[in-house]
Amino acid sequence: MLIGVPKEIKTNENRVALLPVGAELLKAHGHEVWVEANAGAGSGSSDEDYRHAGAKIVASPAEIYGKVDMIMKVKEPLPSEYTLLREGQLVFTYFHFAASRELTEAVIKSKCIAIAYETVQTDDGALPLLIPMSEVAGRLAIQEGARCLEKLHGGRGVLLGGVPGVEPGNVAIIGGGVVGLNAAKMAAGMGARVTILDLNLDRLRYLDDVMPKNVQTVMSNPVNIRKAIAQADLVVGAVLIPGAKAPRLVTREMLKLMKKGSVIVDVAVDQGGCVETIHATTHENPTYEIEGVVHYGVANMPGAVPMTSTYALTNATLPYALKIADLGYPACVKASPALAKGVNIAFGKVTYKGVAEAFGLPYTALEEVIK
Repeated sequence: MLIGVPKEIKTNENRVALLPVGAELLKAHGHEVWVEANAGAGSGSSDEDYRHAGAKIVASPAEIYGKVDMIMKVKEPLPSEYTLLREGQLVFTYFHFAASRELTEAVIKSKCIAIAYETVQTDDGALPLLIPMSEVAGRLAIQEGARCLEKLHGGRGVLLGGVPGVEPGNVAIIGGGVVGLNAAKMAAGMGARVTILDLNLDRLRYLDDVMPKNVQTVMSNPVNIRKAIAQADLVVGAVLIPGAKAPRLVTREMLKLMKKGSVIVDVAVDQGGCVETIHATTHENPTYEIEGVVHYGVANMPGAVPMTSTYALTNATLPYALKIADLGYPACVKASPALAKGVNIAFGKVTYKGVAEAFGLPYTALEEVIK
């Protein structure tokens, strides 16, 4: 199979979908890898590193999209890339379709085969290709939230850990999954008082067992959310419904309960956000203020730490990329139920229910479009 790795063009996105070691392994399996010039520079990999691994360096994305069998990316195709997608071409990346009707319709029109990292799911319910970036984003949420709380950045001027004689800050984390767990680890380690809200009582029991004493667990419901955000200096949105639009759990009206200069970091923004007033921002302009509350809505948070996040991501994606390349489509999705769940759109048909429901589009079972 001919695999192509274009350079990411999303604002301040320095990750790359395949490291030289991945190119070397694909080459060893008998595949050919084309990498766009400077695609790995932001993650510390030079064109020479890729050449040494056996990859071909290509000058333009159009050449890659126009000839390869499978595109490997980190972030979703942007409008300038829509027309480059080809019928039957495999595109393996984070799509987060439920957050963008425009992207969904463009991929439907292209008739490519969209395999979304975020919905590849194993039999135990785990999301192996989402977990690494959720770990990064959860930890970054506290790092960035703490920075936004500084007066210089529009915040209340609160140090999350406090100091002797001064009480620490309060952090409310809505969602106790991978993002929430990692955010709580960081916040607790800084010495903040942390509240995690979740709907799953078994998950709350687990978190209560593993977290230190400055972390409390609370059942998620509107009453408890209102109480938690009213006390919080920092609120982290960490809600996930795989492949579907995030539920809006914090309304604009609720913001009036929050302290002036408090901060919201909505990690769910790439799925539409769990905060009504959130919208996607960039690393260059990460925040804005509504009702006196600082909103941080960067949709590609792990792009801020590409050295860490690229290695974490490719550790997880490479085994699946090898399976796709070795078996080809459709054999790979027939052999791997996890990969089959990753197919969101194929040959112009929406094959993932969460995406179809997000936009009221017809749903087609994957079995009906496997060729």
